[in-house]
Amino acid sequence: MFTGLIEGQGTITELLDEGEGVRLVVRVPQQMLRADDSSAETKIGDSVAINGCCLTVVAIDEKGWHFQAGEETLSRTNLGKLQPGSSVNLERAMLANGRLGGHIVQGHVDGIGRVQKIDSADEWVTMWFEVPEDLSQYMVTKGSVTVDGISLTLVDVQADRFSVALIPHTLEVTTLGSRKVGDEVNIETDIMGKYAHKLLGPWMEKQK
Repeated sequence: MFTGLIEGQGTITELLDEGEGVRLVVRVPQQMLRADDSSAETKIGDSVAINGCCLTVVAIDEKGWHFQAGEETLSRTNLGKLQPGSSVNLERAMLANGRLGGHIVQGHVDGIGRVQKIDSADEWVTMWFEVPEDLSQYMVTKGSVTVDGISLTLVDVQADRFSVALIPHTLEVTTLGSRKVGDEVNIETDIMGKYAHKLLGPWMEKQK
């Protein structure tokens, strides 16, 4: 379980072919290596969200943290487009006694969106993302959405796209600051929206 609050940006140092999948080696920023206590120290078997996709730490060495991603993950997320040198958003799994500062994020990417438009006003940005309708149906204005692992508030929701307002801090500490029109991003919709749609969808269809 995650919160969508990015701890730092990592860098892909190696992509190793493992037949049915790929091993990703990520160089982790120093602030994520300094643990305040032993319970916060990352170890093999821990879950880490990489661009919002939950993966397991399988090894730790001087090169960084190692993860394995299968064909399904690579084809359904933007992890398959990564190259050595690519920056990625990182968040470790939430501690049970931690603050839920964003929203409940599972790390299960629902699909791919694309940056459609970037409107800048000084250091502030409104960014539009194009998404299929099977994702936008779970979104509501002022609700939550996860973009590349980042918990964001929805500003405007339309049938095939949505917008978010990005503060300078978010642009500085996440990969959204370097995104361009046409870039692919991982989208995870709010789990509460999915359950509401599952429960009420059949009833709503009968009312039509």
